[in-house]
Amino acid sequence: MADTTTMTREERMATQSIGKLMISMTFPSILAQIINILYNIIDRIYIGHMEGVGANALTGVGVTFCITIFISAFAAFISNGAAPLAAIWLGKQDREHAEKILGNSVSFLLVCTAVLMIFFYLFQKPLLYMFGASDATIGYAMDYLSIYLLGTVFVETALGLNAFIICQGQPKTAMISVLLGAVTNIILDPVFIFGLHLGVRGAAIATVISQALSAAWVMRFLLGAKSSLKIRRRFLKFDGKILGGIFSLGISPFIMSATESFISIVLNHGLQTYGGDLHVGSLTIMQSVMQLFAAPISGFTQGMTPIISYNYGAKNFDRVRALYRRTIGICFGFMVTATSTTMLFPEFYAGLFTNEAELIELVGQVMPVFMAGMLVFGLQNGIQPSFLAMGQAKISLFIAVLRKIILLIPLAIILPHFVGVMGVYYAEPVSDVLSAATATTLFVLNSRKILTEEAWAKIQ
Repeated sequence: MADTTTMTREERMATQSIGKLMISMTFPSILAQIINILYNIIDRIYIGHMEGVGANALTGVGVTFCITIFISAFAAFISNGAAPLAAIWLGKQDREHAEKILGNSVSFLLVCTAVLMIFFYLFQKPLLYMFGASDATIGYAMDYLSIYLLGTVFVETALGLNAFIICQGQPKTAMISVLLGAVTNIILDPVFIFGLHLGVRGAAIATVISQALSAAWVMRFLLGAKSSLKIRRRFLKFDGKILGGIFSLGISPFIMSATESFISIVLNHGLQTYGGDLHVGSLTIMQSVMQLFAAPISGFTQGMTPIISYNYGAKNFDRVRALYRRTIGICFGFMVTATSTTMLFPEFYAGLFTNEAELIELVGQVMPVFMAGMLVFGLQNGIQPSFLAMGQAKISLFIAVLRKIILLIPLAIILPHFVGVMGVYYAEPVSDVLSAATATTLFVLNSRKILTEEAWAKIQ
């Protein structure tokens, strides 16, 4: 039996005023995501300003993102798939089932860690060349990746299991794990990169140490007395039914994250083929800016998802409607505002990552085009996690596949044949607009059907 404090903390998701609940649940998650993205952003800023080699080093490390994003996709499988499912079962007052989901998630991440490390260590050099590295940048890419891979288990643990702390109604505790790692990374980066003259290897070492501290915090909490969901040995054994539920809901966020890797591969290859290293460097900068804006949105939806899931599990359908409306509205408004600044001041953002005038000029030309679709993409940012929070795996999966696999990747391959290197940049806004419009249409058509007892009863 959970103690009274635990029950009160969870049940407030169904009783507290929506405004206060949103602030208390989302603010720590937003802050945590902003801090978390600083892992990569700070690395890129320091690396891009390395004297004499900054542009090539930045491009080389940027190529490794195809692999690091793919690794983190398996953590997204759990954080955005299993954790909302656990929150639904908490709402149904079945804590043991929620702990089974947690236990299977831990085992799944450990298996993924072993497979990913072995595969990428064996094939990293040919893969990096395939993903857009050149002879001038391959050395920097391998220096960074070979060290980063040593911390795979920490990445999977910190990113994958932290959401199980949030789904208990404890976002502040989850925020501390991210804060601990990010602050450590910010402090260690200049020490290792410049003080010890380790360059990109120093950035990778700082990242591994930082992720290890975050992972240790998460595991300490989930094994401790303060957690209402605990990692228990008897639930670590794989359960086919549990895994089926996790895979059903987690496949959509996994594809969303994993296809970011494939998108980077296609975009980097196209830019290298039609433009060269400078264009690949421009993509590194623009993707960094996109991640910077995606972080608060991700934190906001990560905080809102367990609230929606808990209330959906408790059949508080009117409250669910109010919650997803606010989620979609806030995501849309934020992205309109943030994207407008990149289109008006692209050179400012480029200057954060490099001193090279030619690269800054190029980003100034292409960023307004590349980012234009983000003006409406906030709709999808709010809709997709709302579908996930209500256990709607198939619809969420379709939306993810539509934007990245059906639209963006083919467009990035086809358009350059007609308009050259700019075709790679055009592919992003076209796919963003079409995907957001489709997601909005699907939500309007399906939201009422989801909020019925028949749909609720089908959640496993």
